[in-house]
Amino acid sequence: MFNKISFKIGFLFFVFILIIEAFIFFTLYTNLANERVEEVMESLLARGNTHRDVLEDYYDHSTIKHVGIMESASEFIVIVTNEQEDVLISSDPVEEEMLSLIEKTKNIPPEGKIVEARWMEQKYIATSSPIMINGEDRGFVYMFAPTDFIKKTIHQLSEQFTIISVITVGLTVITIVILSRFITQPLIRMKEATEQLSKGSHHVSLHTNRNDELGDLANSITKLSNELERMKSERNEFLGSISHELRTPVTYIKGYAEIMNRPQLSREDIVSFSKIIQEEAEKLAELIRNLFELAKMDQHNFVIVRENVKICDVLYSVEKRIRPVLSEKNIHLTVNCPDGLEAYVDPNRLQQVLLNILDNARKYSSKGSQIIIDALETDDYMTIAIQDEGEGIPKDDLPYVFERLYRVEKSRSRHSGGSGLGLPIAKEIVMSHGGKMTIDSELGVGTTVTIILPKGE
Repeated sequence: MFNKISFKIGFLFFVFILIIEAFIFFTLYTNLANERVEEVMESLLARGNTHRDVLEDYYDHSTIKHVGIMESASEFIVIVTNEQEDVLISSDPVEEEMLSLIEKTKNIPPEGKIVEARWMEQKYIATSSPIMINGEDRGFVYMFAPTDFIKKTIHQLSEQFTIISVITVGLTVITIVILSRFITQPLIRMKEATEQLSKGSHHVSLHTNRNDELGDLANSITKLSNELERMKSERNEFLGSISHELRTPVTYIKGYAEIMNRPQLSREDIVSFSKIIQEEAEKLAELIRNLFELAKMDQHNFVIVRENVKICDVLYSVEKRIRPVLSEKNIHLTVNCPDGLEAYVDPNRLQQVLLNILDNARKYSSKGSQIIIDALETDDYMTIAIQDEGEGIPKDDLPYVFERLYRVEKSRSRHSGGSGLGLPIAKEIVMSHGGKMTIDSELGVGTTVTIILPKGE
């Protein structure tokens, strides 16, 4: 429980909100308490000033006695003294604390003042209002209020704040629980989804319609799930295809080797079977070599050694290597390359790309056809287009020709087709140079493979 993110987020929110609420309540309580105390003291001073005003108009024994009678029925105490601070009348019995305060009080301004405000320490708070008649001091009106009254007021205020605080904390806890669950529920779903992914289940369902960071994360996990499912499917298909590709030449080699061990086999049969075994072994070696190339590319260990290269020299070298094979089918090869065309590429890898493309063109071109290589350049890019007059590729198959082990016609793959790895390797090499490779084709007309490479420096 304590390790759950919902508890951690909720507890963190609760601590911060509790600190903020405590600060706000403390500030509000202190201000209200001080205002209540000040109101009581101001009211007490105003009450004393009122008696003082009456006595200044009618300063006689009857009025003084009437003031005492008025306050005897209230919770306040009034003491009227003369100018020598002798007590003339009091509404309640005079206590020692009152006399001590009267003796200590000096220099009272005409508007009066609060002479005792320490309500937490003393039994009474007190004010003093001077009686001025014709500019002469004739006495003082002292007002006393028991501090129990203030303490009772503050206690009531404290009880109210305590009740409000408990309700506020309770509502805060409920709100935080709801909010933490609301916030963490998508994270919990994502955690469960990632657990499913780790167990091999790639079908996860997450809400991806949010427009915040959680929505972005859900989208990313969903994309990862789909990508893992696709990779799993491609891996299984790839392994199945590789198993088939390896099994076929091995079966040929094993079968013809067993036949060659038979007695009374003619010399011509031995030569023929040996040639078949050699051809299948070469196909097997080429397949393994291509698989190693793809493995290096996937592990980013594929080495590209660039240098400034004259493209025409590369094209003519490829022409020289491929021409004997093309002559077997009477296929004519034409190379159009402007002088001075240079690029910063790996010449060996570029030759590998061109040979793969030309070998495909040879396999699917009829006798007596031609293949044309055109090299062009712009300020920043170099383009090599290889155009043949072969069978062409169906429109539905064009998007998949760069996928590994993909063949347009599976039934002819053992005779005229390759392993289905040449074009993917060629495209990877071109992309590693920062370029791109495209194919345009039409059935019965031919195919054009275009290589676009940055010239570099």
